Amino acid sequence: MIDAEISKSSILVLGSMGMVGSAICGRLKRSGYGVLSEPMPRVDLRNQTTAHDLLEDLKPDWVFVAAAKVGGIVANSSYPADFIYDNLSIQTNIIHGSYLAGVKNLLFLGSACIYPRLAPQPMREEYLLSGHLEPTNEPYAVAKIAGIVMCQSYNRQYGTNFISLMPTNLYGPNDNFNLSNSHVIPALIRKMHEAKQSHADFVEVWGSGRPTREFLHVDDLADAGVFLMDKYNSGEIVNVGTGLEITIRNLALLIKDVVGFNGEIRFNEDKPDGMPRKVLDVSKMTALGWKPSISLENGLEMTYKWYVDNRDRIRS
Repeated sequence: MIDAEISKSSILVLGSMGMVGSAICGRLKRSGYGVLSEPMPRVDLRNQTTAHDLLEDLKPDWVFVAAAKVGGIVANSSYPADFIYDNLSIQTNIIHGSYLAGVKNLLFLGSACIYPRLAPQPMREEYLLSGHLEPTNEPYAVAKIAGIVMCQSYNRQYGTNFISLMPTNLYGPNDNFNLSNSHVIPALIRKMHEAKQSHADFVEVWGSGRPTREFLHVDDLADAGVFLMDKYNSGEIVNVGTGLEITIRNLALLIKDVVGFNGEIRFNEDKPDGMPRKVLDVSKMTALGWKPSISLENGLEMTYKWYVDNRDRIRS
C-alpha cells in the first residue's frame, strides 16, 4: 500500500527515454505514483543552466538520475573522453540543481564497474576505492565514483537524502542494440538474430568467453530503485543484482538457443575480455527485504521477443 503523501508526490525521471528510465517510469505508474518524465524535446543535461532551470521549474519531490552515457567495451574504448565528460557534466548538474531546487529524495544510478578490477568476488560495497579500476571502462567508472561521493557530500553538508544504487549488468526492453556501442546481451541478440535471418555459418564474439558476469533484468532494477527511494535513507551505496554469474561463453550459448541460431560461435581472443570476473555481493539489499524475480532465461526470452516485435523502430 502506497502512502497517500508519497502517491501525490511529483517524481522526475531523468533519462526516461532510455532502458532504465523507461522501466522506472513504468514501475512508478503501475504502482500509482505521480510521475513527471523528462519533457520533450529532450533537454541537454550537460548544460548547467538548462538542467538547473528544469529542476527549479518542476521542483519535484523525487529525482531518479537515469540519464547517462553508457556502452560496452567497444564504446568505452573508442570514446573515453565522451564517457567521462558527459557523465560528469550530467550528474553534477542534476545533483547540485536538485539541492538548489529543494528536492527531498534523489537516487543516483551508479555501476558495478566502480569496483577494482581485481576486487575479491563477490564484490561488497566496502571494496569501493580499494584498488585499480578496469582500464577498458575507467573514465566511466571514475565519473560514477564522483557521483557517489558527490551525493554523500551533499548529504553531510546539506542534510539531503541522496542515495546511490550500484546495479550489475542490465538488459531488457528499450536496450541499445547498436553493435558499435551496445552491451553484450543486446549485441549478441542482434548478431544472432541477423545471422539466423541470413543463414550465416557463424557469429563472432569478442574475447575468450571465459570471463564471468552477472545480469539483472531492467524491470527488477526499476523495482529495486523504487523500493530504495521509499525505504532507504543512507548515503552508503547499495549493490543491486542477482548474486548469480555466468561465463560469456555460456551466455552466448543460452542466447543462441533463445534466438534459434543454428550456426557456430567463434570467440576472437585478440579482442579484450574486460574484468575476468564480476559478480556483486547483494546481501545488503537482501537484508533490506528485496530480491529479484526474473530469471536470466525468462528475461532473455522476453528481451528477444521485445527486440523482434520492435526491431523496425529501435536504435540500430
